[in-house]
Amino acid sequence: MQNALGTTEETPFLEGPRSRGFELVRALRIFAELIRGFRALHFVGPCVTVFGSARFGEGHPAYALGRAVGRELARAGFTVMTGGGPGVMEAACRGAKEVGGRAVGCNIELPHEQAPNPWLDRQVTFRYFFVRKLMLVKYAYAFIVLPGGFGTLDELFEIATLVQTGKVKDFPIVLMGSQYWAPLVEQLRRMVSAAALTDRELSHVMLLDSPEKAAGVAREAGLRRFGLRYAPTPRRILGERGLVTRLPG
Repeated sequence: MQNALGTTEETPFLEGPRSRGFELVRALRIFAELIRGFRALHFVGPCVTVFGSARFGEGHPAYALGRAVGRELARAGFTVMTGGGPGVMEAACRGAKEVGGRAVGCNIELPHEQAPNPWLDRQVTFRYFFVRKLMLVKYAYAFIVLPGGFGTLDELFEIATLVQTGKVKDFPIVLMGSQYWAPLVEQLRRMVSAAALTDRELSHVMLLDSPEKAAGVAREAGLRRFGLRYAPTPRRILGERGLVTRLPG
């Protein structure tokens, strides 16, 4: 909840130590938020998480790219997962719904409200960024990063760090939009030259412009790396984690 100053109720939690009672209540609220997210998202099917700016509207090239990415992911059988807000997030969800796919959103409470976009089959709103980011990682088989700002970079580098440190294994990270991301990729290559990164660590990050190729990378990861396979029924596949929404044959 917000107060008159535009701050949210978790703001005091992040401003240093409080009383033990205060800290206990916050810990219980965080636990409850985790459980709520797990319950809401457990059966959404194999997802690909799409990150991108909330500020790029329908006339922006990144919006059109996000919409195309959403369509291709849905055609590949994935549920599109985003931060649930407007801009590129909306575009990816919209693209998925336009071809009969599914879209879910992990929204966040902000001092200036971020309303869920209208293309979601299911959405969960979180107070805490770290809980939200956990959900965006937990249910995804690949990550596609479209143009964005601080929030998008935060999500990108958190995923890259998890892959680098082995907390998650062999998840592809696709940067969509070579013109936008080329300076960042060049900086990452300089970091390899300076021995701050290795070629292997950087190999999980790929730069693409084709939504079809991006969806193909996700599909390959789902089928070959994570054991998803096609069931004979027209609407489902059976994967290592149980019965989930099908990938098309």
